[in-house]
Amino acid sequence: MRTNRPLLDTHPEFSVIEWPTFHEYRVENWRLARDGSSRIIRGTVTWTWLDLCLPLLISFLWPRVGNSTALVSIGVVLSIFAWSRCNQVLYESVLVFPALGIQLETHYGHPSLGPLFVSRRFIHISRLEDFVIHEGLRRWNVRYFLAAIKRSNNGSILFHVAFENILPYFPVLLEVYTRVQSSVFPLQPRDSREIP
Repeated sequence: MRTNRPLLDTHPEFSVIEWPTFHEYRVENWRLARDGSSRIIRGTVTWTWLDLCLPLLISFLWPRVGNSTALVSIGVVLSIFAWSRCNQVLYESVLVFPALGIQLETHYGHPSLGPLFVSRRFIHISRLEDFVIHEGLRRWNVRYFLAAIKRSNNGSILFHVAFENILPYFPVLLEVYTRVQSSVFPLQPRDSREIP
């Protein structure tokens, strides 16, 4: 296994992990500030003052609450709070298996605990039509995104968006796009796959 960060100066959240049989292109849920200060902007929340005050508040309220309805409501609030803390997107990956296909992954969890849940979508090479950079509108902004175009069993076309929660900047998308194209479609000329 070999790990490198090809865009270390501008996008250190992007890394390439090369295994003997596949490559992983990973984007973590943080980035550098765009103002040139090299400040890190995190997309996840670790520990806040609310996390520290919540056990104190519960220990204060627990002896004073006598009915079961109030205890159930405290339990529901705590469950929702714990779920929201442990259901953050930590990183997203595109795994390329040159002879088999590609896999899109999203890893959820708490930053201090690591990944707790993983969402995976595998697209077999025989169903993969293309892997493209596309653009979409988000409010008043144009955002670029990567999409895997898949042909389903009944012949319809499906789009699977890579990095759909983090939406990294264009230089990261371009780096992943060129590497996926060279790994999955190495012998096809680029012009034969473009839509007129």
